[in-house]
Amino acid sequence: MPHDASDDDTRRRPRLRAIAQVGAPVLRSPTQQVSASALHRPEIQELIDDLIATMRHANGAGLAANQIFEPLRICAIEVGDNPRYPYKPKIPLTILVNPILTPIGEETFFNYEGCLSVPDLRGEVERSAQVRVQALSRSGEPLDFVTKGITAGTYQHECDHLDGKLFLDRVSDPSTLCTWANFRAHREREFRARVADVVARYGA
Repeated sequence: MPHDASDDDTRRRPRLRAIAQVGAPVLRSPTQQVSASALHRPEIQELIDDLIATMRHANGAGLAANQIFEPLRICAIEVGDNPRYPYKPKIPLTILVNPILTPIGEETFFNYEGCLSVPDLRGEVERSAQVRVQALSRSGEPLDFVTKGITAGTYQHECDHLDGKLFLDRVSDPSTLCTWANFRAHREREFRARVADVVARYGA
């Protein structure tokens, strides 16, 4: 008897997208809200699949839709055993649609950040130590939770993209800018100690 194709067999496979690099206009414009009805359209769900696949292929901790040339207010975040960020606490795959981030309290910390749209460069950025995240999931369900510490920094970085901002805009001390190779050689050891302190204070 011939095998009938299942939904998994016929479903469009995610494709890897080009990642916009610093200087691309799409990175500098605020993204557009996604309506509840539009979120359920196949092309939006396929975009989310592509976003996830591209993020994972590039070993990113997150990726925003405008980084793959789609100016929509959607981002993906995930941290596992990531060779680019071996010190980051794990974050399960999370899709945020129309996210709003609200700082909780006035405490901040300095986070060394890199970006798939700014290759081979890292810099120190001041981030809120705790933020409330409100968004829709990819299925349209409301999300409302608090994230802290290093993980809060990851959420702020990705949501900045949706507002047309890069981590470069938040580097207050240009002397902290360095290549990835020089970060590993000269700054990673100290930063790992800082990460351990932030995790001990705020949790993952």
